[in-house]
Amino acid sequence: MGTRFVATYECDASMEYKEAYLKCKKEDIVIIDSPVGLPGRAIQNKFLKAVSSGVKMPFKCLWKYLRTCDFKNVRYCIGLALTNAKKGDIENGFAFAGANAYRADKIASVKELIGTLLEEYEKESIYIRA
Repeated sequence: MGTRFVATYECDASMEYKEAYLKCKKEDIVIIDSPVGLPGRAIQNKFLKAVSSGVKMPFKCLWKYLRTCDFKNVRYCIGLALTNAKKGDIENGFAFAGANAYRADKIASVKELIGTLLEEYEKESIYIRA
């Protein structure tokens, strides 16, 4: 559900991060193995393609907050990559996204989104009751 709120004016992610949602296609959404040992769903981009091909992105670990992250041996720092993306530097990061992120087609206000969600709920409720 959080995916729907990324493409809102009120979301504090950068416009570049939001545009990744607006530009992506269904096939761009992939499952990645993160450096902390957990899978995640993300929008494929040059950064992720480089990492998956074996490129090691230079970084100095500023966080060292997750025990499962072997920061000396991973190909990139997930904290840095996500911070870069949030700030708009998608070239040095990536956007996590839900499976339906490709369905985002515009930036809207939260009020407008809630209205859309209510309409969708009503349509589904009528369909289920029928």
